[in-house]
Amino acid sequence: MAGLVAALGACSAMVHAADENRSLGSIAKESWGKTSDGESVDLYTLTNTQGMTMRVTNYGAIVVALTAPDRDGKFADVVLGYDHLDDYLKSSPYFGAVVGRYGNRIAAGRFTLDGKTYQLATNNAPGGVPCHLHGGNKGFDKVVWDAKGEMKDGAVGIRFHRVSPDGEEGYPGNLDITMHYWLTDQNEFRIEYAATTDRATPVNVTHHSYYNLGGHDSGTILDHELMIAADHITPVDKGLIPTGAFTPVAGTPFDFTSPTVIGSRVNADDTQLEYGLGYDHNFVLSRWDGKLRLAATVYDPQSGRQMEVLTTEPAIQFYCGNFLDGSNVGKGGHAYAYRTAIVLETQHYPDSPNHPDFPSTILRPGEEYRHTCVYRFSAR
Repeated sequence: MAGLVAALGACSAMVHAADENRSLGSIAKESWGKTSDGESVDLYTLTNTQGMTMRVTNYGAIVVALTAPDRDGKFADVVLGYDHLDDYLKSSPYFGAVVGRYGNRIAAGRFTLDGKTYQLATNNAPGGVPCHLHGGNKGFDKVVWDAKGEMKDGAVGIRFHRVSPDGEEGYPGNLDITMHYWLTDQNEFRIEYAATTDRATPVNVTHHSYYNLGGHDSGTILDHELMIAADHITPVDKGLIPTGAFTPVAGTPFDFTSPTVIGSRVNADDTQLEYGLGYDHNFVLSRWDGKLRLAATVYDPQSGRQMEVLTTEPAIQFYCGNFLDGSNVGKGGHAYAYRTAIVLETQHYPDSPNHPDFPSTILRPGEEYRHTCVYRFSAR
């Protein structure tokens, strides 16, 4: 009976959205369970006028599913994830989630701001070197957000909001953050972030979907072709923390300035690839000016699906699923194996609070953090 009520509620929400303006697609909402603390979790289904769908939950603002058409118009779900909330609660390598307050790594979980040193959780230890990763033990990916379906001309979406309290995961200041996820009629997944604070604090929020343009259950992404509009990377030490240097990509396995098959050089004899067990690096976008522009393009020659990534941020983290090992059994009972997804996180640089020469990630009272990212889908 509960399932029937939820289904009827979802249908009601969808009809209401369609009646409001038939040209704008639809939004459906259903109950999706509870957290271990008893908080109710919802699942939203967005559908645009082109037939593309996106399923999103207010737990971790996670994109659970995202369909895109191939060159023949056939839709497939192109993000890794789970069928049930319990699986996200139990174990997830940030599948489809928002990550913050600081996405990526902070060395030793420590930084100094305005003369005071802050110690964060060290919840990751690549190469045996402890660091702070993606906001800590309970970052933005593990909380229930206030969520509301919204519609505008040419798009359907979800508005997420929460206040991260002063001291949460060791960070200073009350951070008031709003995110909009939009599914547009141009087959774009668009994310708009905005935040303010009452005390100076580092902020570096990003999105962590694992993409496979052949379909989430289609196997390796090493045959995908990738372009990244970056002339440099920030090289890392064995703990995957930036050294502070900038290394040109020209003549190295990191040169994706023209479309390159991901698997062609992923196993090259290169110290940086050894540290990351493959690609897991911050690429410095060329000629950054804070405006929305193309950062990367991914193409799957088998399906013809293409994804363009646009951002206002100065960098993008490229990770090719090196830590997937089949232990995460996802949608439809499919086990996600080694290098079966690509993650492209638009961001500021890792460990920026400890590198004064990097673009600043410090948000102060009276300022507003803004960040836009677009994942645009097409086929050829």
